Amino acid sequence: MTPLAAFDGSGIDGGLYSQVNRWAQAAPHWLDELIKVWSALGLGVFAVFMLYAWWRARGLDSVVMARVLASPVIVVLAYLANSVLKSVIEETRPCAQIPGSVSLETCPGSGDWSFPSNHTVIAFAAAAALWFANRRLGKIALVLAVLMGASRVWVGVHYPHDVAVGAVVGVVIALLLAPLARRCGPLVDRMRAGALRPLLGPGAQPVVAQGYAGAGARRY
Repeated sequence: MTPLAAFDGSGIDGGLYSQVNRWAQAAPHWLDELIKVWSALGLGVFAVFMLYAWWRARGLDSVVMARVLASPVIVVLAYLANSVLKSVIEETRPCAQIPGSVSLETCPGSGDWSFPSNHTVIAFAAAAALWFANRRLGKIALVLAVLMGASRVWVGVHYPHDVAVGAVVGVVIALLLAPLARRCGPLVDRMRAGALRPLLGPGAQPVVAQGYAGAGARRY
């Protein structure tokens, strides 16, 4: 695909990036290592959150389960949309563009473009999608998504605007697609009635009035 634009992102917020980079270079080694590990492996936490949401949804109504099952699909679609943006706007990584900058992880080579941040897109898409299925889990995931985005600037491989736009892309894709999952509730009902019941669970069970249950217990 022929790029629509190829630019040097340092003219947007290179000064802020350089300031954060100086903070990272002056920070204690343990803090840099902690942020480096989170930046590299933190996306796995969002996968764990999705698994937890699936486990909890086994006993809930089919709409909730549909939203949970849609979460990884939304993340994949957000990643694909972001990949298109990366191929259209070829922005050089700040660690390769700005003299004197130091990255805590290996600076990606030419062709691995900076704008927008894939890590941030994935984290925010996951957090927004989870919010539709489990508000409490979604709020925690949103905080972690912010930390993921910030870590990508801290380790030196993204400009702040890469992260900001990545967050917008992830959230917008999730807001567009997550509400559609509600329509898949009847499909989940049918799957729960078949061979997938052990994976999807029985769903929400009807509440029996206490008086009737007590009478039934006395009869039996």
